Amino acid sequence: MRVLIAEDDRPLGSFLQRGLASLGYEVEVAHDGELALDSFFRCEPDLLLLDLELPGRPGPEVLRVIRELSPLCPVLVLSARADAETRIRCLGEGADDCMAKPFSLAELRARCGALLRRHQAVRELLLSRGGAGESPSTLALGTLTLQRVRRQVHLAGAPVRLTNCEFALLEQLLLAGGAPVGRAALRASVWEAKEIESNALDVHIAALRRKLAGVDGAPAIETVRGAGYRMVGYEGQGVRGRALAGSRMGSAKANSLGGEAWL
Repeated sequence: MRVLIAEDDRPLGSFLQRGLASLGYEVEVAHDGELALDSFFRCEPDLLLLDLELPGRPGPEVLRVIRELSPLCPVLVLSARADAETRIRCLGEGADDCMAKPFSLAELRARCGALLRRHQAVRELLLSRGGAGESPSTLALGTLTLQRVRRQVHLAGAPVRLTNCEFALLEQLLLAGGAPVGRAALRASVWEAKEIESNALDVHIAALRRKLAGVDGAPAIETVRGAGYRMVGYEGQGVRGRALAGSRMGSAKANSLGGEAWL
């Protein structure tokens, strides 16, 4: 299990890192908000310990960004403010638990263990539903695989770095099973009701094509005049779905960012 600690107090961060590492967790520490976000999407932790008073980008803003892109990862807020209003606000913005400083290491370990057990149970439930035929958790075509729960993409076994919009577009095209997906449908599924530039879809499709090109067995995105786009595999291969068998939510990204979609 991987734990990310976002804490600007370096001695405290080091203390927590040692305390959790002694339980067998892989622990990384970030000392400001920007580094916390970068580390989160690079190492894809199973748990985030988040201090509210971070320099660069404050903790509440970091929490909002993470919750938009990674709603499942448990977040334990650490705050020097012990008032009920602060705790209520953090829980309302997506935190799973709050601890007021100072706290005991034993209690922190216990709360981390509880959050990780709950996280594991939720993940296994999602994966079992994906394997039950409702909606496959992994989509594959040729040497391309897209893991929907983990939000990872691999091409010929190598992780592919995608933006959030590129991931959503690729997911929709793979879900169509080789059938054309209209431009309006792609815009609606990716951007919903947001106003976007008229060429935004074309720009993202072109970027996806570049990232899928040049690898043996890689599928292609074909333009279907008047109908939109569709995925085409080599040698007549079609899109297939399968249950995800792994036990972790993520692994290393390409160029240290892997297949996790990011903005």
